[in-house]
Amino acid sequence: MILKNHVAVVTGAASGIGQATAVRLAQDGADIAILDRNGDGLAATKSLVEETGQKCLPVQVDLLERASITAAFAEIEQVLGPVDILHNNAGGPARSGNKPFPKAPAEQWDEVLVLNLRSVADCTREVISGMKERRRGRIITTASEQAFKGGAGFTDYSAAKAGVLGFTRSLALELAPFGVTVNAVCPGAIKTGLTNAMPDEYMERVVASIPMGRLGEPEEIAHAVAFFASPGASYVTGSYLLVAGARTLH
Repeated sequence: MILKNHVAVVTGAASGIGQATAVRLAQDGADIAILDRNGDGLAATKSLVEETGQKCLPVQVDLLERASITAAFAEIEQVLGPVDILHNNAGGPARSGNKPFPKAPAEQWDEVLVLNLRSVADCTREVISGMKERRRGRIITTASEQAFKGGAGFTDYSAAKAGVLGFTRSLALELAPFGVTVNAVCPGAIKTGLTNAMPDEYMERVVASIPMGRLGEPEEIAHAVAFFASPGASYVTGSYLLVAGARTLH
């Protein structure tokens, strides 16, 4: 139980990578706050976390709204205590429907940048003062392989995820003197609800492009997050870890 007496927050925790990470950090001994706008998904994740014996606080919140984020973190601190670990996981393509550049309206770009980049800064801002005062903390953000290789039709998403890496490196420099680490995990194609909804023909092409010949599992990303959250990663900051089955190497 290497995270005993720690409080971890996972955003986008109603399914997929966020759900797997919440369960994994709970297995390591942390109490968990889970944030998402999907109430039913939060309830499912809460049940899985509580099976580990750890506390779980679900908070239904839309991360596009700054005021809601502030209220959510105030509730977390009141119920569970100060946050030791933050996994900024929420993100994805435009909720309104993705369109390739330059057909994508400005509103699509605004939505994707807020969800994938600004919300990361907003959530991080809520925990950073306490972490600095206690001189400990872990901030881990889900970026993407698309920050490196790009994605046709996903220029907004790729740009936002590249911004996450810049944010990670810069904030790591600022917080290193306080013992707070800042890192990113960069998933490749992972088996989630989003990939399950894609046409079979498209997913066959995706799998064919992965040297390992398969999609990743959400739990494989959770293991990477758990490493960055662990005491063993105390001297690792400003780093990113590609978990993509070698897809970015060619």
